[in-house]
Amino acid sequence: MLYAITTLFLCQLAGELLVQWLGLPIPGPLIGMVFLFIGLIVRGSVPQVLTDTSGHLLRNLMLLFIPAVTGVMLHFERVGREWLPFLAAGIVGAAFTMTVTALTFRWMIRITGKDAQ
Repeated sequence: MLYAITTLFLCQLAGELLVQWLGLPIPGPLIGMVFLFIGLIVRGSVPQVLTDTSGHLLRNLMLLFIPAVTGVMLHFERVGREWLPFLAAGIVGAAFTMTVTALTFRWMIRITGKDAQ
Protein backbone atom coordinates (compact mmCIF):
# COMPACT_ATOMS: atom_id res chain seq x y z
CA MET A 1 0.00 0.00 0.00
CA LEU A 2 2.88 2.36 0.79
CA TYR A 3 4.31 1.73 -2.70
CA ALA A 4 1.01 2.65 -4.33
CA ILE A 5 0.43 5.82 -2.31
CA THR A 6 4.04 6.86 -2.91
CA THR A 7 3.55 6.32 -6.64
CA LEU A 8 0.38 8.43 -6.64
CA PHE A 9 2.03 11.23 -4.67
CA LEU A 10 5.15 11.20 -6.84
CA CYS A 11 3.04 11.47 -9.99
CA GLN A 12 1.14 14.37 -8.44
CA LEU A 13 4.41 16.03 -7.39
CA ALA A 14 5.84 15.63 -10.89
CA GLY A 15 2.68 17.19 -12.33
CA GLU A 16 2.85 20.11 -9.87
CA LEU A 17 6.51 20.70 -10.64
CA LEU A 18 5.90 20.66 -14.40
CA VAL A 19 2.98 23.08 -14.08
CA GLN A 20 5.04 25.46 -11.91
CA TRP A 21 8.10 25.19 -14.16
CA LEU A 22 6.21 25.80 -17.42
CA GLY A 23 3.53 28.09 -15.97
CA LEU A 24 0.73 25.95 -17.39
CA PRO A 25 -2.90 26.86 -16.62
CA ILE A 26 -3.69 23.19 -15.83
CA PRO A 27 -3.95 21.58 -12.38
CA GLY A 28 -0.77 19.75 -11.40
CA PRO A 29 -2.63 16.62 -10.22
CA LEU A 30 -4.19 16.31 -13.68
CA ILE A 31 -0.75 16.30 -15.29
CA GLY A 32 0.34 13.82 -12.62
CA MET A 33 -2.47 11.46 -13.55
CA VAL A 34 -1.39 11.72 -17.20
CA PHE A 35 2.12 10.71 -16.06
CA LEU A 36 0.61 7.78 -14.15
CA PHE A 37 -1.45 6.77 -17.20
CA ILE A 38 1.63 6.85 -19.44
CA GLY A 39 3.59 4.84 -16.89
CA LEU A 40 0.87 2.20 -16.73
CA ILE A 41 0.73 2.01 -20.53
CA VAL A 42 4.50 1.55 -20.69
CA ARG A 43 4.35 -1.10 -17.95
CA GLY A 44 1.48 -2.85 -19.72
CA SER A 45 -0.60 -3.55 -16.63
CA VAL A 46 -1.77 -2.10 -13.35
CA PRO A 47 -0.02 -3.52 -10.28
CA GLN A 48 -2.44 -5.26 -7.92
CA VAL A 49 -1.33 -3.09 -4.99
CA LEU A 50 -2.17 0.05 -6.98
CA THR A 51 -5.56 -1.40 -7.91
CA ASP A 52 -6.33 -2.20 -4.27
CA THR A 53 -5.14 1.15 -2.94
CA SER A 54 -6.97 3.19 -5.56
CA GLY A 55 -10.09 1.12 -4.89
CA HIS A 56 -9.93 2.06 -1.21
CA LEU A 57 -9.47 5.72 -2.12
CA LEU A 58 -12.42 5.65 -4.53
CA ARG A 59 -14.69 3.95 -1.99
CA ASN A 60 -13.94 6.78 0.46
CA LEU A 61 -13.92 9.56 -2.13
CA MET A 62 -16.61 11.55 -0.34
CA LEU A 63 -14.18 12.21 2.53
CA LEU A 64 -11.95 14.09 0.09
CA PHE A 65 -14.78 16.55 -0.66
CA ILE A 66 -15.23 17.68 2.95
CA PRO A 67 -12.64 20.51 2.68
CA ALA A 68 -14.24 21.79 -0.54
CA VAL A 69 -17.72 21.78 0.99
CA THR A 70 -16.37 23.58 4.05
CA GLY A 71 -14.83 26.23 1.79
CA VAL A 72 -18.14 26.77 0.02
CA MET A 73 -19.96 27.06 3.35
CA LEU A 74 -17.49 29.74 4.47
CA HIS A 75 -18.61 31.83 1.49
CA PHE A 76 -22.28 30.89 1.67
CA GLU A 77 -23.57 34.48 1.55
CA ARG A 78 -21.51 35.18 -1.58
CA VAL A 79 -22.93 32.05 -3.22
CA GLY A 80 -26.38 33.35 -2.25
CA ARG A 81 -25.68 36.69 -3.94
CA GLU A 82 -24.13 35.13 -7.06
CA TRP A 83 -26.31 32.04 -7.33
CA LEU A 84 -27.04 32.30 -11.05
CA PRO A 85 -23.43 31.97 -12.31
CA PHE A 86 -22.83 29.26 -9.70
CA LEU A 87 -25.88 27.31 -10.90
CA ALA A 88 -25.02 27.85 -14.58
CA ALA A 89 -21.47 26.62 -14.02
CA GLY A 90 -22.78 23.53 -12.23
CA ILE A 91 -25.28 22.68 -14.97
CA VAL A 92 -22.88 23.35 -17.85
CA GLY A 93 -20.10 21.45 -16.10
CA ALA A 94 -22.34 18.45 -15.43
CA ALA A 95 -23.66 18.43 -19.00
CA PHE A 96 -20.13 18.66 -20.41
CA THR A 97 -18.93 15.84 -18.14
CA MET A 98 -21.83 13.56 -19.10
CA THR A 99 -21.33 14.28 -22.81
CA VAL A 100 -17.60 13.57 -22.72
CA THR A 101 -18.20 10.42 -20.65
CA ALA A 102 -20.81 9.12 -23.11
CA LEU A 103 -18.61 9.87 -26.13
CA THR A 104 -15.63 8.20 -24.48
CA PHE A 105 -17.74 5.15 -23.64
CA ARG A 106 -18.95 4.87 -27.25
CA TRP A 107 -15.40 5.28 -28.53
CA MET A 108 -14.08 2.59 -26.18
CA ILE A 109 -16.82 0.19 -27.27
CA ARG A 110 -15.99 0.87 -30.90
CA ILE A 111 -12.22 0.31 -30.53
CA THR A 112 -12.54 -2.79 -28.36
CA GLY A 113 -15.27 -4.32 -30.51
CA LYS A 114 -17.20 -5.39 -27.44
CA ASP A 115 -20.95 -5.01 -27.18
CA ALA A 116 -22.27 -3.18 -24.10
CA GLN A 117 -24.67 -5.98 -23.14
